Amino acid sequence: MRAETHEAGAAVARLLARNGEGLAALGARLRNATPDVVVTCARGSSDHAATYGKYLIETMVGVPVASAAPSVVSLFDAPVTTRRALCLAISQSGRSPDLLATVDAHRRGGAQVVALVNDEQSPLATGADTLLALCAGPERSVAATKSCIAAMAALAALVAAWSQDAALSAAVATLPQALDDAVARDWGAAVAPLADARQMFVIGRGYGFGIAQECALKLKETCQLQAEPFSAAEVRHGPMAIVGEGFPVLALATSDAAGDDVMSVARAFAERDAVVLAAHAGELTGALPAAAAHPAIEPILMLASFYGLVEQLSRRRGLDPDQPPHLAKVTRTL
Repeated sequence: MRAETHEAGAAVARLLARNGEGLAALGARLRNATPDVVVTCARGSSDHAATYGKYLIETMVGVPVASAAPSVVSLFDAPVTTRRALCLAISQSGRSPDLLATVDAHRRGGAQVVALVNDEQSPLATGADTLLALCAGPERSVAATKSCIAAMAALAALVAAWSQDAALSAAVATLPQALDDAVARDWGAAVAPLADARQMFVIGRGYGFGIAQECALKLKETCQLQAEPFSAAEVRHGPMAIVGEGFPVLALATSDAAGDDVMSVARAFAERDAVVLAAHAGELTGALPAAAAHPAIEPILMLASFYGLVEQLSRRRGLDPDQPPHLAKVTRTL
C-alpha cells in the first residue's frame, strides 16, 4: 500500500499523457451535445471518486449528476431510460458483474458510456464508447490507492476539458508533481491519537466530501476502525449529538467556502473537547500539513497524504494494510 501510494504521481502523469487527445475530443463532443444528466456507475473507492466528480461537474458545467444503484438492474431487472445521458463508469478492474449489467442497461437506454478503468482488457473497457485509461499499473494491495487517485485525476481532467476552465486545466497539469509532494508530507502525528480509537467521524464538504468518504472506508478496511463520513452540513442534522470529550474527528478543509464550513464544525467539536485532527489547505506547519492549490485538486492531495497516515495507523494497530481480513482485490457483486 505504501509503495503504491508513492506511485500516484507517476500514474497521473501517464494518465494525462495517454489521454490528452481523447479528453480534448470528448470535451468538445460534450460541449456540442451537452447531456441532460450524468449518471455514475461505481462501487467502493471508485464510487467515492464519482462523488468527487459529481461536485466538479455540477459546479463547473452545471449538469446534474446522479449515482446509479446497480441493484436496480442486477437484482430487480428494471429497464432504464437514459436518452441524452452520459454514463460515467469507474472501476479498477472493470469486471464486477453488477457494474457491467448496469452500464449495459444504460447503454441500451440510450446513454453514451465513458469508462474510467485501470484494466484496459476488461469487459468494461472494451465495451465503452470512450475509454479513459487510468494507467495506474498493477495494484496488488487490496486497499486501492493509486487507482482511486487516478480516477479522481481523470475526472478533474475531463471536467477541465469539458468546461475549458483555464485555472482547472493548469491545476490538473501540476498534479503529478503536487502528488509527489503530498505523499512526502508526514501525517504521522495522527497515529497516536487514533491508535486505540473504535469510532470516529471524517468531515468534508463540496469537493472534499468524496475524499472524506474514501478516508472513512480506508480506516474501516485497513484499521478496523468504524469511521463515518459526513458533510460539514449534514453532520449538523443529528450526528453531531454523539461527539463529545475524546471523540476523534478528522476534518479535511479546502481553501474555499466549503473548507471554511468544515473548519467551523471542527472548532465547534473542539469546544466539546473532541480530538480534532484538521488538515486545512494552505497550512503546512500543523500536525496534518496540506498545501494550497486550486480548491478542486486540494482534496486529491490531502488523500495522498492520508494514505500514508492510514498505512502507518494500520500497522500500529497490529494489522496488515495490504491484506485486510475477509476482503479480495476484485469484488464480484451481483
